[in-house]
Amino acid sequence: GADTDERAAFEGTKSLNPMQSAVFESAFTTRENLLVCAPTGAGKTNVAMLTVTAHLRDVGLIGQSGYDSDGLGELSIGQKIVYIAPMKALAQEVVEKFSSKLKCLGIIVRELTGDMQLSRAEAEAANILVTTPEKWDVVTRKGGDGSLGSTCGLLIIDEVHLLADERGAVIESVVARLHRFVESSQRNVRIVGLSATLPNYEDVAKFLRVDKRKGLFFFGPEHRPVPLQQTFIGVTSGGNRFQREKKMDDVCYEVVSDALRQGYQCMVFVHSRKGTGTTARALAERAAFEGELDALFTGDSEENEARAKYADRAEKSRNKELREHFRNGMGVHHAGMLRNDRRLTEQMFNDGAIVVLCCTATLAWGINLPAHTVVIKGTDVYMPEKGKNVDLSILDVQQIFGRAGRPQ
Repeated sequence: GADTDERAAFEGTKSLNPMQSAVFESAFTTRENLLVCAPTGAGKTNVAMLTVTAHLRDVGLIGQSGYDSDGLGELSIGQKIVYIAPMKALAQEVVEKFSSKLKCLGIIVRELTGDMQLSRAEAEAANILVTTPEKWDVVTRKGGDGSLGSTCGLLIIDEVHLLADERGAVIESVVARLHRFVESSQRNVRIVGLSATLPNYEDVAKFLRVDKRKGLFFFGPEHRPVPLQQTFIGVTSGGNRFQREKKMDDVCYEVVSDALRQGYQCMVFVHSRKGTGTTARALAERAAFEGELDALFTGDSEENEARAKYADRAEKSRNKELREHFRNGMGVHHAGMLRNDRRLTEQMFNDGAIVVLCCTATLAWGINLPAHTVVIKGTDVYMPEKGKNVDLSILDVQQIFGRAGRPQ
């Protein structure tokens, strides 16, 4: 009908799930500020997509020309859409997702992060900019009429629950600056916040100036598309750190091999970059010792064609660890690796060429790699600014466990 362009953006989506349907009215037909709290994997990205298509429709970039929505046409709305993702890796994923969906409508999606340098003209030409809080803070800090900040008409902040984090201050300043800009220039800028389940969502709603009756949506854990079971295994052993590490490796191996026996893939989160390699090595040694390396990890090369497909690419990689672990059917992933190697590892895990992925928490905040079993090895993580180990925050744990059971 009249919204063929808007539908094109949701290629392959037959219907919205209950959470998205509840939000639909406010997201798509009004310009209310929104705050949507829902558990990982409930489909928040599609909610963002709804607001994006609605905004493009309101500024007349898609849909019928001369389409007037209740006199909204007179409002001076900025054209650009800015999507703030918490991490570079996540920004890159969002860019890929959005540009594949919106390519047919001729909408330009660009990444504006430390990784990708954009010239002024390129940034001006883009309809959607995906950026990180720090970068957007830098961009908007110098105001003025022609600046990028003043062309923004829709600001989407993903993972708003990061407000509680060290980096929360950056998000606060970005939002506060936007509110001030709206008041001083009398422009209508819409803010959409997406977050995991928050205990004090009403405070966040107030801060984002969301109307509690119209724009605040809260969905509890029962909206997870795949139910999640969490268990906690305490590892106690007397003596020194080495014994404790060894005990942890053993427990970890039991969990991993159990998952592999059932034919599932497994992710192990380790809290240091070097630890990813050592954990993978320990698992491989233990498996070889038990004589289960071939049966569980590598499998027959005949039946695993995904493995054969990646074999030459993995052997060509300059990364010694990547080559070594690939032969054992495992992969490592952390921020100290080159982007190409990280990407290769992600693809291999996605296609089942490797069955175990040892990674750091960087992977948890974003990249959509579903696994059946997720193990967090050790609960304390080193904070350089404190100079000592601190306990993992519960948000991080939830985010990591959210990796398990994403809908396929």
